[in-house]
Amino acid sequence: MHSKKHGKAKSRKPVVELGKIPEGAEVTKEQVVELIVKYAKQGMGPAQIGEKLKREHKVPYVRQYTGKRLVEILDEHKLSGDIPSDLMNLMKTAVGMHNHLDRNKQDKHNVMRLRRVESKIWRLTKYYVREGKLPEHWKYDPKQAELIIKGKA
Repeated sequence: MHSKKHGKAKSRKPVVELGKIPEGAEVTKEQVVELIVKYAKQGMGPAQIGEKLKREHKVPYVRQYTGKRLVEILDEHKLSGDIPSDLMNLMKTAVGMHNHLDRNKQDKHNVMRLRRVESKIWRLTKYYVREGKLPEHWKYDPKQAELIIKGKA
């Protein structure tokens, strides 16, 4: 959306049957769920949990093992948090950019990047409000976002 390129390339996941554990797998479905819960309690986000499962436990796709997405498993165990992780990551980026611009007012390129990041936040906010994952009255505010980020850290 924010580039002049059109792009056709995509990463395509291999076709796999849900709930069917591949032969030679080191962990079972129950162990994968336990690992996800354990890592979430340690404070890891969904992306970090997925990477750790890939690297250390040779679990390429959580959905292949469990039949559910990683975020769905976190929701079942009430470990997902109030704000979705992708929105939280964008807000962290925006807060960092605001802090940078407070110190470097002449940085015009970063002003444009901040506008792009905030427009992504607004689009995601509309989506999550529509889907019911955020309250109806929820709005993005840079000052409020900074307080939320400090509270999570």
